[in-house]
Amino acid sequence: MHNPQRQPMLVLNSIILTAVFFLLPLLPTESHADTLSDQKVASFIESVRAAQTLAPEFEELERQMDNQNESTMPDFSRIVSDSLEQMKGHEAYGRLEDVVQDHGFDSLESWGATGDRVFQAWMAIEMAEQNPAARREMEAALAEMENSPHMTAEQKAQMRAMMESAMGAMQSASNAPAEDIEAVRPHVEALRQLGEE
Repeated sequence: MHNPQRQPMLVLNSIILTAVFFLLPLLPTESHADTLSDQKVASFIESVRAAQTLAPEFEELERQMDNQNESTMPDFSRIVSDSLEQMKGHEAYGRLEDVVQDHGFDSLESWGATGDRVFQAWMAIEMAEQNPAARREMEAALAEMENSPHMTAEQKAQMRAMMESAMGAMQSASNAPAEDIEAVRPHVEALRQLGEE
C-alpha cells in the first residue's frame, strides 16, 4: 500500500545513504590517519634496536612465536601488531612497552600500528626493487606444479597453499600507501641493517 507521507522519508534516507557511500572513502582510516613522518620512522627503528637488547632474556618466547608462525606467510599489513598479540600476557610485553614509550610512542598499540606501516612499506619497496616479475614467476611455478605428474594431490595442495599464502603476502605488501613508501624509502638501509643484527 502506498503511503504518501513516507515518500519524503525515503528520499531523505536515499540522500543520506548516497552521501555516506561517496564520502566514506574520503575519510582517513584509523591506521593511516597520522602521517608517517621521518621522525616517527626513525623512532620506530631506534626502538626496535633498543628492544633487540631484550631478546636474550626472552629466547623461549621467541622460539614459541617462531613455531606458531612457521607454516604461514606473515600478513605484512599487520606483522608487528600480530606479534604483539602473541606476546600479550608475557613479561616481555611490559618490558617492550617501557622501551617504546622511551622512544616517544604512547603505547604498544600505536607503536605496533606504526611498525605495521613501516614494514609494509619496506616490503613494497624491496619487492619493487628486487623483482617486479616475482608474482608472474610464482603464478608460472604454481601452474607448472599443478601439471606435474611427479607430485601427489596432497603435495600439490600443500604447495598450492604455501604459494597462495606467499602471493597473498606479496599483495598485502604492495598495498602500502604511496605516502608511507616515500616516508620509509630514506630508511631502507637502516631497516636492512636491523634485519642483519
